[in-house]
Amino acid sequence: MADILKEIKKILPNDKVSDICFEAANIVVYTKDKEYFFDNKGTIKQVVDEFKKRVELRPDPSITLDPEKSKKIIEKLISEEAGISEIIFDPQRSRVIIHTEKPGLAIGKQGSILTDIRKKTLWVPLIKRTPAIKSQLISDIRNVLYQNSEERRKFLDRVGHRIYDGWIREKKNEWVRLTYLGSGREVGRSCIMLQTPESRILLDCGLSPGIDADTYPFLEIPEFNVNEIDAIIITHSHFDHTGLIPILIRYGYKGPIYCTAPTRDVMSLILLDSVKIAVNEGKTPLYNSDEVKEMVKQTICLDYEEVTDITPDVRLTLYNSGHILGSAMAHLHIGNGLHNLVYTGDIKVYRTKLLEGANTKFPRLETMIIESTYGGKDDFSPNRNDVDDRLKDIIKTTIARGGKLLMPVLASGKGQEIMIIIEEMMRNKEIPEIPVWIDGMVWDITAIHTAYPEYLNSIIRKQIFHKDNNPFLSHIFKKVGSQKERKQLIEDKGPCIILATSGMLTGGPSVQYLKELANDPRHSLVFSCYQPENTLGRRIKNGEKDFIFKENGKQEIVELKLEVHRSLEISGHADRKELMSFVGKVQPKPKKIIVDHGESSKCLDLASSIHKIYRIETVAPKNLETIRLK
Repeated sequence: MADILKEIKKILPNDKVSDICFEAANIVVYTKDKEYFFDNKGTIKQVVDEFKKRVELRPDPSITLDPEKSKKIIEKLISEEAGISEIIFDPQRSRVIIHTEKPGLAIGKQGSILTDIRKKTLWVPLIKRTPAIKSQLISDIRNVLYQNSEERRKFLDRVGHRIYDGWIREKKNEWVRLTYLGSGREVGRSCIMLQTPESRILLDCGLSPGIDADTYPFLEIPEFNVNEIDAIIITHSHFDHTGLIPILIRYGYKGPIYCTAPTRDVMSLILLDSVKIAVNEGKTPLYNSDEVKEMVKQTICLDYEEVTDITPDVRLTLYNSGHILGSAMAHLHIGNGLHNLVYTGDIKVYRTKLLEGANTKFPRLETMIIESTYGGKDDFSPNRNDVDDRLKDIIKTTIARGGKLLMPVLASGKGQEIMIIIEEMMRNKEIPEIPVWIDGMVWDITAIHTAYPEYLNSIIRKQIFHKDNNPFLSHIFKKVGSQKERKQLIEDKGPCIILATSGMLTGGPSVQYLKELANDPRHSLVFSCYQPENTLGRRIKNGEKDFIFKENGKQEIVELKLEVHRSLEISGHADRKELMSFVGKVQPKPKKIIVDHGESSKCLDLASSIHKIYRIETVAPKNLETIRLK
C-alpha cells in the first residue's frame, strides 16, 4: 500500500488528473476536465475494484463556479419548501454544504437536484438537516471545519499517509495488548491504550466526574507518549469518556479522533460548557476553547457500520450502543485476521423512549470489553411503567403543595429522554400542564438531536420528520438563557419542573438551583442518573442533609429541607439483566470478556457470573494492568 497513489495514477488517464490525495482512509481524485468529471468512462470504478478502497472524483477547485453565483443557482434549483437555512462553501475540497429543513426535497428524486447542482456549478453538494431548534453553538462548531478548509485538507491527507505509507515500527512478531489507564474497577476517566507492534490507539479519553476524585487517567506510564498515539476512538460524548482530549491536544496530539457526527457535536458543546462553568466559578479551566476547536478539526466522523482503516494494521467499524445519541461500540479488526476486539463503551441493550437497543451481531469477535456500571448482582432496573407512575406521583404532589421539582440531568441523553417522558405525560393529561424549564447545555444538545433523527428510534424519528409532532418543540419547554432569567424563575411562586445540568451536581446551574430551593420543604429534588463516588449527588443520595456551596471564593453551608427522591434513576446504562442478556445474544460468541467501567465489586461480580453461566474466560483488570490478547 506504500505507493497506492502512484499505482492509481497508472490506471487513470494522465491528462485528466490534476491532483490525487487522501482524505483519511478515503482517496480523492481531482480533475480540471469537466467532461471527465461528469463521465469518467468507468475508470474510477476500475480503481475501486482494483484496490478495494473508497475513491471519489471531484472537480479541481480552480474550475468551480464563483460561490456567489453558485449560491443563486442552488437557491433556484432547491424549492422554498425544502427550507434552506445555510449554504457553506468548502473551497479547498470543492464541496458545498447545504443545510435544509427537509433534506429529501433538496436531494430530489433519485438525486436529480444534486446532479443539476453538480452540472451547473461544478461543486459537490452535501445536504445536511437543519436542527428544528436553532443553536448558534452548533453553527459555530460546524463552521470551524469550513473556515479551516485548507488546514483540514492537509490534515486528512496526512492521516491517509499514516494509514497507507507502510509500517513505521519494526515488525518482529504479532501481538495485541491493552493497558488500562482508567475505568479499571471504577466509573470514570475511561481510557484504554491498545498496542500492536505497529499501532498505539486510545479507546476513549475521559476524566473522572467526581470533585475530589483522582481525575486524570494514568498517563505517566513509560509506554505512553502522546506523540506516538496514532488515533483516538471516542465511543460517546460524556465527559468521563472525552474530557482529556483537549489536554492531549495541548501537549501535542495531532492525530485523528474517530467518532460519529452527533458525538463530535455533543462532546464539543460539553467540553466548551465545562470551560464556561470553571470560569463562572472562579476556577482555572483545564483547557481553553481554542483547544476544543482544534479537537473539532482533528475529528473524523463515521456512520454506524462504516468500515475504515485507521492505521496500517487496524480497521475500525462503529455500531450502535443504545446509550445516548451517536454512542457507539468500536469493533477493531487487528492485523490480517490476527484478532477482533469489540469495546462496548457504555451500552443500553433494550430500546428506550429515545434510542434503539445495542447491536449484537459482529463480523468476527474474539475479545469483548463490556461495561459494568450496573453490573452488580442487585442492580436490576425497576419496571419502566412503575418508574413513570412514581414520577407522575412526585410531580403531582410537588405541584399540589406549590413547589418546584428540580431534576439534575445529564445534558446528553438523559435530559432528552426525560423531556420526552414529561411531554407525553402532559399531552395525555396524566399530570397538570406546567412550564418545564431547561437550563445548561440540555437545550443545545436537544437541538443536535433534532439534526440527527436517523440516530433515534423509529417512533421519535417519525415525530421529528413531522414538525407539528416533534416532542422537543412542545410549548411546555422554556429555555433559561441568562442568570437574570434563572433568578426570576427561582423567585416566581408558581410550580414548575426544572431540568438542569450537571446531573451529578458537580457544578453548573443544577447546584445553583439546589442552593436556592434547598431550604423550602415544598420543593422536590429527583435524581435521574447514576451518581458516581465523590460527587455531591452521591453524598445527598446517601443521606447527607447539608452541603457546602462555593461561589466567588466564598462558601456557605446549605441545609437540605426539600424532599429528596433518591432512587428514580432512568438509566441509559444496561442493568445486570440486560448485560447478561447481551453477552448471551452477541454473535459470534467471544472467547474472552474484559469487564470494566464499574465499581470494583460490580466488575468482579459480573465477570464471575459471565464465566459461570456462559463458560467464557473473564477478567476485571485494575488500572495500570496490561492484558495480552494475542
